[in-house]
Amino acid sequence: MQNKESNQTVTLNVIDGLDMNLDHLVQSALAPLYESFPILSYTLLGIPVANLIAAFVIFLFFLVLRRFFAYIVIVFLQKLATYTKTYYDDKIISALKAPVSFGFIVIGLHLFFALVFWERPIIKNMLNTLIVFVIFWALIAIADALRGIFHQTTAKFHSDLSREMGDFILKIVKILIGGIGLGAILQVWGINVTALIASLGLGGLAIALAAKDTASNLFGSFALLIDKSVRIGEWIKVGEIEGIVETIGMRTTKIRSFEHSLITVPNQFVANTPIENYSRRGIRRIKMCIGLTYATSSEQIHKIVTEISSMLQKHTDISSNETLLVNFESFGDYALNIFIYAFAATSNWKRYLEIREDIHYKIMHIVEKNHANFAFPSQSIYVEKIPKKS
Repeated sequence: MQNKESNQTVTLNVIDGLDMNLDHLVQSALAPLYESFPILSYTLLGIPVANLIAAFVIFLFFLVLRRFFAYIVIVFLQKLATYTKTYYDDKIISALKAPVSFGFIVIGLHLFFALVFWERPIIKNMLNTLIVFVIFWALIAIADALRGIFHQTTAKFHSDLSREMGDFILKIVKILIGGIGLGAILQVWGINVTALIASLGLGGLAIALAAKDTASNLFGSFALLIDKSVRIGEWIKVGEIEGIVETIGMRTTKIRSFEHSLITVPNQFVANTPIENYSRRGIRRIKMCIGLTYATSSEQIHKIVTEISSMLQKHTDISSNETLLVNFESFGDYALNIFIYAFAATSNWKRYLEIREDIHYKIMHIVEKNHANFAFPSQSIYVEKIPKKS
């Protein structure tokens, strides 16, 4: 009996000697258990059995609570949000589901290590890092959920570029939030961020020089958005690159070529290179030269030119506001050339080809109706005298 009491006294002394860095309520709840059930006061790996059991139970409790929050509370809040006039609360609730659920795990880990007395400096720093990570993860998720507000705000300045400028500003906001979060994590580990930045010195200058092209691309993206020279979904040609604009980012613009390959172009190059924007034409040029044989009389040519000009003027798919020219242009090497210049009232390539085809048929009909023929490359050889056989 004496040995048992002595063993219990030693165990209690071990417990008293541990750093009980627990909440007062937890300590008050565990103390009666040690007195009522002495076996719980024994230690395993230096940790009281009651604390081990409580640590695992609390951690499992927070795992269950996380499931409950994710599948019950979030769903309930989403249903409540459907009764509001705005849809941003729905988006915020959905965005916070992942970070808040992970937050329950972090809280459970904090209590677990506190109960088993493993709150050593490195563990505390790791747990505090996770807390900072969850907070800034939630802030970035909220910013992303409010994307529509960024679009509405930028629409007041440039309605045509509200989406592109809104996404661009949102990226900057998310980068700022992430940078502040990184600074907070460094502070958790005892790193003075201000002193670190100040101590970069020449290294910071080297980084700035290395980031020169990045800065140029950044200002290039601003120039593209402000000048409204390019928009997502437009068909453009920059230098030798041609295709549909898919995204305009902070550093690059992505263009989908007509071979369906994705071309990534630095914004600095796009901003400093002439851009041919096919999507903003509204009309497309028709330019051709047809050749008639030299057997065609002047009266026939005059009639053909007049009828082609009249046909184009009456054509519903030819723009009447643009230049229209039909002229007997030149005496070619093997043909009498008629120059035709007009504009189709469409920017769609497929429709343009259909209009051009229709004009070709009508020109052929006019030429055939006037009993003329199209010329093709040929040569005529005239022999003045055939030598007699010897």
